[in-house]
Amino acid sequence: MRFLGIDYGTKRIGVAISDENGTLAFPKEIIKNDGNEISYIGEILKKEKVSEIIIGESVDFSGKLNALSGRIEVFILELKEKFNLPVHKQKEFLTSVEARRYSNHGGQARKSGITKKDSNPSQSHSKIKQIKSGRVDASAAALILQRYLDKINNKKS
Repeated sequence: MRFLGIDYGTKRIGVAISDENGTLAFPKEIIKNDGNEISYIGEILKKEKVSEIIIGESVDFSGKLNALSGRIEVFILELKEKFNLPVHKQKEFLTSVEARRYSNHGGQARKSGITKKDSNPSQSHSKIKQIKSGRVDASAAALILQRYLDKINNKKS
């Protein structure tokens, strides 16, 4: 059974995938939150044969739902309606900060990158920062997914 992990953001959505046994999570990619995100997620679900989706539940420092929570709830409804798969929430707190601690961020930026057309060094630097920042999103999605997998696998033992 494969799981898809999602770190939802207003600009980018980090995506992670589990191994086939549902024990380990790996950063997969970053998707721009630009109106086409549901179709990209659909492609991943089909290609990877995902059976469940895990999405980070955004909370503030006191553990209460924050401003992003409402948008996440709408996104969850869209996912359920479009793909008819179980969607579970996993509390996430500072996963992006934790992901930045790791030196080797997995995942690849989708629909972004540096091309030969980028002759302006400041534009290239800006795109490098965007890619690195996006990789954090995929790593944060992997952390969210791994926490969920650990929780359900510990219940089994």
